[in-house]
Order: sequence, then C-alpha cells, then structure tokens
Amino acid sequence: MYSHNMVGSNDIERSKKFYDAVFGAMGGNPGIKDDKGRLIYMHNGGIFLVTPPIDGNPATAGNGCTIGFAMDNPDEANAWHAAGVANGGTAIEDAPGVRSGGMGDLYLAYLRDPDGNKLCALKRM
Repeated sequence: MYSHNMVGSNDIERSKKFYDAVFGAMGGNPGIKDDKGRLIYMHNGGIFLVTPPIDGNPATAGNGCTIGFAMDNPDEANAWHAAGVANGGTAIEDAPGVRSGGMGDLYLAYLRDPDGNKLCALKRM
C-alpha cells in the first residue's frame, strides 16, 4: 500500500545528522542528498525522504501523525531511541518498553525529530 514516507525540515543538515544516526542504529546507510536538496534513505525495501517544503513555507510537524519503523528486536529499538536523543531528537511519551493493548504486546519507543515530527520504533512481541 505504501511507496514512501516524507517529512519536512527547516534545516536539512540538522536533519541529516539525526536521521543518519537513527537509521544507522537500525543498520541503514547515511542519507543521500539529491539535486533538490532532499535527503533520501533506503532500507529493507522502504524509502524515507526529508525535504524542505516545496511551497517555500516553514516545515511543520503533522498534528496526529506518527511514522513507525519496524525493529528486529527491543535492543535495536533502544539503540534507535538513544541515537535519536543523542542527535537532536526528543524522547516523548513513556520510556521505551512493552505496552499491551488491542494489538497484543508491542515494544515501543517514541521520539520527535528536530523539526517535531513524531516517530515510533516498534517490535511486535
């Protein structure tokens, strides 16, 4: 159903530092900058992009929007979370850990990137 995810950024270099770190914690490669100034990340068949808004207005985080990244295990989720916090992200919600609900037990870790976009590391237990 999905082809890619894209978030806006007001500072591409700051975003590159953050996303290189969190994707590196998942085993991904550093982002590639294209001729339009966008960052492109490709990992495990997925594509994630970071872009300055094309309309010239400031980038803003989506209200009610969360982008989830599949993790191989809780240790990878913890490394992802730590890399994000160490590189300009903000820890949000509860500390990383198992949460039980209607979708079963999930290991979750939440961050906001430097531009305020909400991200989640998820491992289905």
